[in-house]
Parts: sequence; structure tokens; C-alpha cells
Amino acid sequence: MEKYFKYVLVLFLISVVVTVYLVGFYVPNNNAILNKEEAKIDDQLILEKKDKIVEVEIIKGSTFGTLMEGAGIGGFDTQGIYEAAIDTYDLSQVRLGRSIELIYDPETNECKGLDYQINAEEILCIRKNEEGDWEAERQEIAYETKIKIAQGTVQSSMYEAALQNGIDERAIVELANAFQWTIDFAMDPRMDDTFKFVYEELYLDGEYIMPGRVLAGRYVNSGTPLELFYFEENEDNKGYFDGDGNSVQKMFLKAPVAFKYISSGFTNGRRYVEAFNVSTNHRAIDYAADAGAPIRSVGDGVVTFAGWSSIGYGYLTKIRHNGTYSTNYAHQSRIAVSYGQRVKQGQVIGYVGSTGFSTGPHLHYEMIKNGYKINPLREILPPGEPIKEENQGRFSEELEKYRKTLD
Repeated sequence: MEKYFKYVLVLFLISVVVTVYLVGFYVPNNNAILNKEEAKIDDQLILEKKDKIVEVEIIKGSTFGTLMEGAGIGGFDTQGIYEAAIDTYDLSQVRLGRSIELIYDPETNECKGLDYQINAEEILCIRKNEEGDWEAERQEIAYETKIKIAQGTVQSSMYEAALQNGIDERAIVELANAFQWTIDFAMDPRMDDTFKFVYEELYLDGEYIMPGRVLAGRYVNSGTPLELFYFEENEDNKGYFDGDGNSVQKMFLKAPVAFKYISSGFTNGRRYVEAFNVSTNHRAIDYAADAGAPIRSVGDGVVTFAGWSSIGYGYLTKIRHNGTYSTNYAHQSRIAVSYGQRVKQGQVIGYVGSTGFSTGPHLHYEMIKNGYKINPLREILPPGEPIKEENQGRFSEELEKYRKTLD
């Protein structure tokens, strides 16, 4: 009996030891539980301490100073913010219809930052550092990028074809800008021309914002395919190139009026016609555009005349580009440059009007070569600088990828 009792006691002791061991193995440490609970509390505090954002709408007649005063920002901080930003962005130039976001500390309610969207690509960010000084920088907007393919057939204009195919009109303007050295969209398009292009769509927080860069495009004009591809050879040479690797950017733009200012004319069935002054055998092109549409210089040059012409041109600007070429822009409503001024390609030099011998708003555009007026539509200019030999392989890989899409 005693032997049996000892045997039971040993078994009991063993079971107790095993039970204690198992309980210690499966039950979480109290400190671990506390640590997890503390972590949850810390996370909750972090959530609760999220910055407070106050949006200040920029209204008509407001200035940066009045906007800050209305938001309760003191004059000392307003001046500090303005001075910190001046070399990065002049806050006196904030635009009507946009807004300024003020960032506040949720505990002290102290303003510690400001955000303002400068344009579609950048935000001005101003923050107070640990020393209490304001610091400003530009930051790129972190868009999500998706690739889109669009195409259409021209019946009246590329603009109308784009709208009929549900293409964002901003994307078609980007395509026209890429082709602006190659195609005059007022004169060159023909019925049944086709276009197809690959471009970026930019999204923010899952919402479509705008089209981005055109990556590749093909326009078939009267059966002749014209192609371009975006490529970054290096930091100093990036842009659009043709299928042979030549830059499509040439000495002259194909048209002195941008696509977005002439395309709308097609909606009324209006076409832009080439005009010839038969009596003097001089050639020119008339661009019918709305009064006030910007006129741009087709190339770099120097203004040799800017004023009223007494021979029927009305307000006239003449630009000498080099020893061979010069261009004339007539019937302007207003001139935006002066004699002797240097201008860049694409720079606005005046605005469409109907001054002088004119029956309606249009731009009378002339190109002179070696002293003789020529038809700019027929002038063949040399191709742009080609991609270097050592980068041709990389370019070919990009080109083939997009050509398959365009095909």
C-alpha cells in the first residue's frame, strides 16, 4: 500500500511539473501583453496627433498677406513664410481659383507649414524647422502613371477626331505640340488621315488628373507616315526623335499659331487656306484664328521691325533668324515685342487681329529666304541632331517596343 502511495505521489509531482511547463509555454508573458497594449495606445496617440489641415481658397482681389491675415496667421509668420519662399516661388503670384493648405500642430494649434500647388507638376512646401525658421522647397507631385493608347481618323480635323473618340483634348494638344516642327495642323491635314499615339495618364489617389507625356506617335498624312518617339539620351539631350534617331526639333516651327488656337475653327467647318498675292507673285499663308489668339515666332531671331505698316499690313512684326531666313507677321491686334529684341522659338510676339488691309481676324504670315518670299510649307529644313552612335542600341530597343504598339 505504501509502495502504491509513493508511485501515485511521483506521478502527481511529474504531472504538476509538466503542467507548469506547458502553462509557461502557452500563456503569453505579461510584459509582452503590456508591451502590445502600450504599442496600441502609442499607435492611437499617433493617429490622434495627425496634423490639422486648413484650406484657404484664393479669391478675387485677395493677396497673400490678406489671405494669411484672414486665416489668423500673424504678421511675423506671414513675413517669414514669404521671405523663405521668395527664391523658390513668389507667393504674391498665387493664382485665383487655387488654394493654400495651412498645416497646424494638433496639440499647440501652431502653424508649422504651408503647401501650394504651383502647377500640374510641382508643389511649394514650406515648413518651420527646429530652430523656428521657415524653409521652402519645390516638390514634384507623386502621380501614379498609366499608359494609354489612342487613335482616330481625320474627317475635319485631328481635334474633332479626338473628341469623337473620347480622347482627352489635353492629350491631343500634347500630341500636336510633339509634332509642331513636323506638321502644320492648319494646312497639312487631309480627309482620312489617321493618327495613333501612346501617352501617359496621371492619377492621384486613384483619381485621373490629366494626360502626361506623349511617348510615341504616328500621323499618316496623305498616305505618308510621320513618326516620333520620346527618348532621353542624357540629361542634356532628351525629347522627340524620328525613326532614324534624329531630333524632330528644327530651326522653324511649322506654324506661327499653336494647334490649340486654330483647331477650334474646324468645328464650324472653317478651313485655313493658302493665299497667294498674284499681282506681285509673292507668297504668304493666312491663318484664320480668333482675334487675340497668341502669335509665336517660328524660330530664334532678332526683331527688325515692330509697328504700324503703311502698306496694308496693319500692325506688323519682322524677325531676322539668320543671314538666310526672316519672317513677317501681319494684321496683329497688338504687338508684344520691340525693335532689336531677341526672341526664342515659340515665344509670343503678338496677337491675331484684323488691322490694315484685312476683312476679318487672321494672321498673314510670310517667310523670306535670301530676300525672296517663299512658301514655308514647301521649305525642307535639315533634320535635328541625331542620337550618338553609342546610344543607338538603347534607342532602337525603345523604338521597337513602341513601333509594335503603333503597328
